[in-house]
Amino acid sequence: MMRAVAADVRPDPWLRRFHPAPAGPAPVLVVLPHAGGNASFYFPWSQALAAHAEVLTVQYPGRQDRFGEPVPDTVDALVEGVRGALRPWRDRPLVLFGHSMGAVVAFELARRLEADGEVGESPAGIPAGSPAGSPARGGLRGLILSGRRSPLVHREEERYHGRGDEALLAKVGALAGTDLRLLADEGFRELILPALRGDYRAVETYRYEPGPVLRVPVSVLTGEADPRVSPSEAMAWRELTDGAFTFRGFPGGHFYLTDQQEAVTRAIAEDLVSFGAAVR
Repeated sequence: MMRAVAADVRPDPWLRRFHPAPAGPAPVLVVLPHAGGNASFYFPWSQALAAHAEVLTVQYPGRQDRFGEPVPDTVDALVEGVRGALRPWRDRPLVLFGHSMGAVVAFELARRLEADGEVGESPAGIPAGSPAGSPARGGLRGLILSGRRSPLVHREEERYHGRGDEALLAKVGALAGTDLRLLADEGFRELILPALRGDYRAVETYRYEPGPVLRVPVSVLTGEADPRVSPSEAMAWRELTDGAFTFRGFPGGHFYLTDQQEAVTRAIAEDLVSFGAAVR
């Protein structure tokens, strides 16, 4: 039977549930934010997808109500934090969504869940990625990766986590993920800089360790004018799964998902069905 949990109940410091679970069986969609991002950024997404899944948005340490906690500065530390928080939810079909840095965290988390043997099947035993007439048993069902090139692609880029505050903030402002008026506010800058620097250190020092490819399906989303991800770099994720692969491009840059929220959340809802994690 579906657990009915009030929207304001917080199952773990790492997770936020902004909206109640939909009526009846439903998958769990785990949203992993970008570098410098927080759970509240994805509140509209939770609202838009609340009819399709129980949406759990990750709140990394060092921001908002977790301000003052040590900021993890490696992808491994972020993965382990989320992995532990998801233990109570592993009896449900899980789908991971990550944008930018969150895509890297989602990918590495998926690898560990698969290594743990936590890959879901439909009640009829249909493997992950096959359409199903009813929601799957618990376990990882699929991966949705946004705004990030495949880790198989090496690109020489300037590192920002070790540079001065102004350079780091200018980089963030250029990606249009944060209101420039907020970046000009000294108090706001002091609040976000520790988390921002830690996140950039995590993603800029991340290196892919070769291993088994994923078995679950992967859906890749990207902005068609994203300076950080070319279509070919995004398509290279295809080499990292034996499951089904889907690629979608949307108008916009690195934060295309803000202006294209309706189209992107619709694509995610479609992926939940195609992964066999939800009923159409």
